[in-house]
Amino acid sequence: MTPISHRRTALALTFAAACWGFGTVISKRAVAELPPLTLLSVQLGASLALLLALMRLRGLPLRDRAASPILGRLGVLNPGLAYALGLLGLVYISASLSVMLWAIEPLAILFLAAWFLHERIGPLLVALSVVAIAGMVLVIYQPGSTGTALGVTLTIGGVACCATYTVVARRLLVTADSTAQVVVAQQAHALIFAFVLVGALWLVGGAVLPQAVSVAGWVSAIGSGVLYYGLAYWLYLFGLRQVPASVAALSFYLIPVFGVVGGIAFLGERFEPTQWIGVVVVLVAIAAILWREIEPAARATAKAALPAE
Repeated sequence: MTPISHRRTALALTFAAACWGFGTVISKRAVAELPPLTLLSVQLGASLALLLALMRLRGLPLRDRAASPILGRLGVLNPGLAYALGLLGLVYISASLSVMLWAIEPLAILFLAAWFLHERIGPLLVALSVVAIAGMVLVIYQPGSTGTALGVTLTIGGVACCATYTVVARRLLVTADSTAQVVVAQQAHALIFAFVLVGALWLVGGAVLPQAVSVAGWVSAIGSGVLYYGLAYWLYLFGLRQVPASVAALSFYLIPVFGVVGGIAFLGERFEPTQWIGVVVVLVAIAAILWREIEPAARATAKAALPAE
């Protein structure tokens, strides 16, 4: 295994956060015209189609026989169940409260990684994580964020699925030779799960077919799927191979930053002064984490991969 530059790892995790942030903004446009679970199916279908086409062009096999079968089936957990719960939770809570609840995810991964993977979590990493959370709250907080207990429970369930996914995937990624096959397998399992959910919703009389979708709506649905599920997961799993789960997950604090920047650029939203302060706090905290944690973590991973002499 060739050692990977810590700069490439940091860029991969940062770009993954950017894809999730900008993908969220584009999804806001799409969800106005498509029912949430139907949108999830369209997004996963678009992502999987692009990934399969890229793999065919590169001549890569679709299956990695060395990888654990459980690794591919994790797609049912995330993005399948996790984002289904998140979308359903949004029906009962405000968007700002949803984003704040998802801020729990990196901390949940931090402690799950320490317990399940026996990763060493230093006090400085915890302190910088708290600083990043404080900055993120300044970025996303909106007065009057409300929601019901059901919405909060559904959203926290989605957060738990994502946190569990990262920790289990980190342990099983060592069995896979390539990230590409892992992403394709997970997306395929997630798409099947999404179809099952849509079918179940249709059987009970729920709305699954959009009344009318504009060209912009279809472009938003397909584009957000490619960004949010295809490129983001590919980049994140690439970074997760090189560093501990507790470090990789901290890049999630950048997602709201990219999301609000995308809102300014594409939706005409405006930033308050306190939000700009929050952006600076998040960026400083994440930069400090990447500088102190990723290089030694990447070196340790590369050293562990070398054959014993």
